[in-house]
Amino acid sequence: TWEGDTLRLNILGTPNAKQNKIGKVKAYQLKVSVTCAPEKGKATGCMIKFLAKEFGVKRSDITLVFGLTSVNKQFLIDAPKMLPDIISAE
Repeated sequence: TWEGDTLRLNILGTPNAKQNKIGKVKAYQLKVSVTCAPEKGKATGCMIKFLAKEFGVKRSDITLVFGLTSVNKQFLIDAPKMLPDIISAE
């Protein structure tokens, strides 16, 4: 959902994946896979780095709302410059 220029994104994360990838929307969550292991929030850090690249923003423009050590996460992305195809198609 959009809140002004900020995108609120619900994520269903998959750590230890073969590649970093944005998948399909499942219910109200976007599937995002990262190659990092789920150790003490390490996969979440990798996800932030990956999402920053995909949305054309700095890592500091992404705020984790909840889900540091969970597969269910929510991020706020300030003024994304790009949108992945799966989001722009919605």
